[in-house]
Amino acid sequence: MTSHPARDDRPVLQDLITDVAGLRVGHATDEGAGTGVTVVLCDGLWAAAADVRGGGPGLREIEVMAPENLVPGVHAITLSGGSVFGLAAADGALVELSAAGVGLPMRAEGPVVPIVPGAVLYDLSNPGDKNWGTEPPYRRLGREAARAALAAGHHGTFALGSVGAGRGAMAGVIPGGIGSASCALEGGLVVGALVAVNPVGAVLTEGDEDFLNAPFAGSADPFPGGSRLAELGRLQPGANTTLAIVACNARLDKAEAKRLAMMAQDGLARAIRPVHTPFDGDVVFALASGEIDLDGVEVDGPRIRPWLLARLGAAAADCLARATVRGVRAAADPVR
Repeated sequence: MTSHPARDDRPVLQDLITDVAGLRVGHATDEGAGTGVTVVLCDGLWAAAADVRGGGPGLREIEVMAPENLVPGVHAITLSGGSVFGLAAADGALVELSAAGVGLPMRAEGPVVPIVPGAVLYDLSNPGDKNWGTEPPYRRLGREAARAALAAGHHGTFALGSVGAGRGAMAGVIPGGIGSASCALEGGLVVGALVAVNPVGAVLTEGDEDFLNAPFAGSADPFPGGSRLAELGRLQPGANTTLAIVACNARLDKAEAKRLAMMAQDGLARAIRPVHTPFDGDVVFALASGEIDLDGVEVDGPRIRPWLLARLGAAAADCLARATVRGVRAAADPVR
């Protein structure tokens, strides 16, 4: 893994979402079925939100994060392959987390209740064996990914590329996968991103240059590889989807977390061409640990809360763009 040099009081980072203290990541991969699940586990109940922009999303427990609703945060987020079958991954994850004591204590006796939103991507058209009858693997994979997250160390590394929710992913006509990135801001603030890259759009040009840095000519094809995508059966609603999580160590409320997720969506727009299409179910989750009070952070520029939130959102978009490119490059060449 690459790392950043420290600047001012900024820590040296591993360029992973786990640079945000209190996050752990666990993968579970089913090589036979060509699919998998990724769980991002919070150290406690974190403020959270989701911003949905794709035309065919598959989601679970999204409304619990709305600012007008009671529960103040979430314990984990599941990302899964399998389209609607993958929604069962959150069932498996929450059972495993509850057994480990992670959740809200609703009564003196009985299980604690984990709050575990989730989202799914479509990978049912890849060559893996999907003849699972009445027992899709996703509940099992959700339990395995949650166990892996529980066992992971804080600030721990984790695999990128064709693992977990990214195992069966495609980015246009080439393999997609799990990517991650992070950055440090002043005042001890850290922002990170994790993404399962599975868009109908492309992340790399034909010359293997990423769109993040490629200039566009006015005559450029706005939808690369359209005919090949049609042959692969990818041009149908919900047959793709990029799932992302951005996180920071600031103290945000749920409305501010929503703004963080909304700004982070720009990172997908920089890295994927096109994005948020009718064929995708793109969603970005945002998590905030509450470690650092924004009202006490010293920054260059206006010392007002919206300015700091804007800086966090801009950093989240940058991290998500880089994470997207890293995910595709790691899937294409695991050595990178």
